[in-house]
Amino acid sequence: MNKAEFHQRLQSLVTQMAGRALDNTLEEWLNHEHGADSATYAALKQACETGVAEGWLCEREAGGIRYGRVFKPETALQDFSVDVVDMKDIKGPHHSHPEGEIDLIMPLDAAAQFDDRPAGWLVYPPGSAHHPTVSQGRALVLYLLPQGRIEFTR
Repeated sequence: MNKAEFHQRLQSLVTQMAGRALDNTLEEWLNHEHGADSATYAALKQACETGVAEGWLCEREAGGIRYGRVFKPETALQDFSVDVVDMKDIKGPHHSHPEGEIDLIMPLDAAAQFDDRPAGWLVYPPGSAHHPTVSQGRALVLYLLPQGRIEFTR
């Protein structure tokens, strides 16, 4: 999968989420329809692994975290930005989500967790905040931010 195909796959997914609130109902729906045992999850994880290996994902590094914004917010992506991080046993910088955040957790080590969650989807509602943390190994995390909004704490 290349970057254009990755965009197309994400466009199909976010179109299904259009108009939904970023809350537990969305998280439950994502995990039911596109969870860790689904074809969607397998394709996105493979795309992210390929993108990291080929250098078009996670092209930056700071503080032991590889990261990168893949796509800026745009109409075709329902005004979500798309970022991917590559983390291993590390606590990231504290930040808040003014409009919420949707995370796809893709462990590369079987026991790896993101914010104490295994493979699958995690939705943070608007106004939430956290230290993104990967424990028990290495994981890729794809995150969608409405309007690309994220506020790092100083």
